Amino acid sequence: MDKDLRFELSHWLSQLGINSQPADGLSTSLMVLACLLLAGLAYFIVRRGVVRAMNLVIQRSKVTWDDIFMRHRVLEKLAMLVPALVLNLLIPIALTDHKLLAGLVDRLLSVWLVVLLIRAAYSALDAVNEVADVKLISRRLPVKSFVQLIKLFLFFVAIIISISVLANQSPVYFLSGLGVATGLVMLVFKDTILGFVAGIQLAANRMVSTGDWIQMDKYGADGAVEEVSLTTVKVRNWDKTITMIPAYALVSDAFRNWRGMSESGGRRIKRSVNIDINSIRFLTEEDRKKLEKINLLKEYLPKKIHEITECNAKVSDIEMPVNGRRLTNVGTFRAYLLEYLKHHDKVHKEMTLMVRQLAPTTEGLPIELYIFTNDTRWTYYEDIQSDIFDHIFAILPQFDLRAFQGPTGNDIRSLKDNGAGANKPT
Repeated sequence: MDKDLRFELSHWLSQLGINSQPADGLSTSLMVLACLLLAGLAYFIVRRGVVRAMNLVIQRSKVTWDDIFMRHRVLEKLAMLVPALVLNLLIPIALTDHKLLAGLVDRLLSVWLVVLLIRAAYSALDAVNEVADVKLISRRLPVKSFVQLIKLFLFFVAIIISISVLANQSPVYFLSGLGVATGLVMLVFKDTILGFVAGIQLAANRMVSTGDWIQMDKYGADGAVEEVSLTTVKVRNWDKTITMIPAYALVSDAFRNWRGMSESGGRRIKRSVNIDINSIRFLTEEDRKKLEKINLLKEYLPKKIHEITECNAKVSDIEMPVNGRRLTNVGTFRAYLLEYLKHHDKVHKEMTLMVRQLAPTTEGLPIELYIFTNDTRWTYYEDIQSDIFDHIFAILPQFDLRAFQGPTGNDIRSLKDNGAGANKPT
């Protein structure tokens, strides 16, 4: 077939009055020029015809992933293979009578073809990575890590094939030599290998994904995961700084992932208000009448009073405060808080909702709220928490309770002034 094509080219040149003998450099040059023109014509047809038509179809389609491939110019880079293939087929035929030059050009064209293939593959992989980000697939799988690994693998394959083509040796010959250099390869690409293994573990166990809020104090990371690559995990902290964590560190070290909180739809509030123990006392009849006017206690107080009355009916000398059961202002306050939280529209009713009394300390008696908000967004969560405790501190005087607070400079000065006033002669 090569001889027939060579004969046709020679016959065509002879008709034009050009000597096409092997020794004629003009004949060879014109045949090479004809091959270049054919390659250019083939590229023009594919680029202006096929690729443009396919791009029009992509623009009119309803799916979005093909637009990403078009934006990465995957088809345009594939079109570059056409002239390379044409030249790879025709140039060696045109240079049949120049064995050395034909062999050199053939090898160079083969390497060029490999480079163009890898370039198109890289572009397609970048498009796949962007599609995974848009479709949120990367939240479940470390797509970027796999893309980077495939790129690295293709790079080494391209290098081996290119060297084997230029050296006119089988690729197996060079692959066998890699076994000797395995130790060196593992030393140079230690982080890459560890990162890839860690990426597999992170994906299989769903330990971390793009968009997760993680906290890793050892590396100063406290923010949202922006990128999970082959060797590192990029975290944008809440103060807008960037922390790069080695991927294998997330497997070997401990870290906190707040994804469970986000997916559950509730975020925990676990905070106490310390009550001054000196303000705790039994409720008087006057106190009960005042507290019965509070809507949230209208069911609790009558039920509790009836229960205590039945219990105290069996107790003698009930006038003594230590005999029998009595309502306290702090107990009624806890009951009020529980009802208040049950009726709060920002508190998650399907999760733990508890108001409990902790062990007293030198700073008073802690009354702890253990609840979950139904909005996990940080700013809204802080607003809800602040509103709840604003109400708690403001409502304490209604139960004749005081929040514990250490003495300040003003308290000491006031005490000193009162002492000096008491010593003045009347």
